[in-house]
Amino acid sequence: MHFQHVHCAVMENVNTIAEPAAPLSHAEIRLIIFGILVAMLLAALDQTIVVTAMPTIGRTLGDVGYLPWVVTAYLLSATAVTPLYGKVSDIVGRRLTLLFAIAIFVIGSVACAVSPNMLSLILARGLQGLGGGGLISLAQTIIADIVSPMERPRYQGYIAGVFVTSSIAGPVLGGFFAEHLHWSFIFWLNLPLGFLAFQMTNGLLKKLPRHERPHRLDFAGAAVLAAATVTLMLALNWGGIQYPWSSHQIIGLLGSSFLLWTLFILRLVSAPEPLIPTEVLADPVVALGIMTACLGMGVFIGLTAYLPIYFELVYGLTASLSGLALIPYMVGTVTGATIAGRLMGSMVHYKRMPMIGLAVAVAGLSSLAAAPHGMALAAIEFILPAISIGLGAILPVTTVAIQNAVMPHQMGTATGAMNFFRSLGGALIVAGFGAVVFSQLPHLVANATSVEKLATNAIHQGGDVVAAFRLVFALAAFMLALALGFFARMPENPLRTKNPGSGAAAE
Repeated sequence: MHFQHVHCAVMENVNTIAEPAAPLSHAEIRLIIFGILVAMLLAALDQTIVVTAMPTIGRTLGDVGYLPWVVTAYLLSATAVTPLYGKVSDIVGRRLTLLFAIAIFVIGSVACAVSPNMLSLILARGLQGLGGGGLISLAQTIIADIVSPMERPRYQGYIAGVFVTSSIAGPVLGGFFAEHLHWSFIFWLNLPLGFLAFQMTNGLLKKLPRHERPHRLDFAGAAVLAAATVTLMLALNWGGIQYPWSSHQIIGLLGSSFLLWTLFILRLVSAPEPLIPTEVLADPVVALGIMTACLGMGVFIGLTAYLPIYFELVYGLTASLSGLALIPYMVGTVTGATIAGRLMGSMVHYKRMPMIGLAVAVAGLSSLAAAPHGMALAAIEFILPAISIGLGAILPVTTVAIQNAVMPHQMGTATGAMNFFRSLGGALIVAGFGAVVFSQLPHLVANATSVEKLATNAIHQGGDVVAAFRLVFALAAFMLALALGFFARMPENPLRTKNPGSGAAAE
């Protein structure tokens, strides 16, 4: 069969390159990391720049009820392909896989920029997600290839710099472009960044140590997984808005999703080499770390998507001001990630700081949910950083702990699986928050063909809007409480001190 020939060719290629790699110097490591951080910036910036422009996009293109799909379509497609990127990079190498992801992301960005209506924008965002699904995951995998878990905190400043830039510049640029120029600029910006990332990584990643081993790609499992996720997302987005929750359409979607998820689980235990290897998922560090990261990242993305809408509907802020109001939340996430990452390399009990941070985040969200008439904007701006520091703290710790628990030749697969579940958590929680808001406020969405009309309706129903978002905050607090429970049970393995790129052979 053709696939078997390809498989054998890959094995020959792996055997050919299976020779000791020259140790990388600190200067070479810094150059490689800087190159891949440019690629990471593409995906990181795109996650934050679009949220503050969403109301303007809805006003321009109409179909406000489908506005959450501008975020969801990207998350959905990125989620479906993330495990594939991990396995492909374990087969053919990180460089070629990353270059392919950058190219698809840029093509999708152009399609987004020229979209004439909401449907075409949603489809283009799905295409963009097919590239974006590999960018952050591959960047994390490459860092794990060349820097040991014990040394990795030394490079957290570089990584945090990317998220500081995207967290602060993204919301501000998104609001500015939407309000003063045109919303399409948020996508045109990806062209020069994508070209720079492509040029830098094309040369630098040739120095990367090789750990490839032959794998088989489970395309059937990937197809079942994508179908299961899509049907679930449709049910969450349409339930209580387009159709009643008890309607045969929603029940049919939920039933179909349950059946497809069951088939996917059966595929995991029966396939010769499943999409997400069961031996990797069986490790308690990987399993509990993934569940923690899934819930934490899901809440982070969900709040990032809906806080600007909350600011605009409840406090009457413009798109630019809502972006500025989101900065404390974003900066808190990066601060928590930086502190936890640096402490991890110097502490035996590296879980303590993230556990305290998660407990504070649960308390902060609970206080927002308990306020019957909402809070003053100044009070919310004080609480949001406290919440996001705890969210940020668990992200580098779960990433490094999971990578520390697997072998170098499993690094791409394990990192891809982790990012798959993180993306899945983001997609499901964004849809879940949307289902709560729009099902609680159907009179605001009905016949609201623009965000301005939605906001006008909200002015007359302010109490209902606050009550709906109180439910969102309560749901977020519950999910982070679950994350805290999973994280507390995750084993605290000692971090390896060996650098995978120091004379490592391509295994």
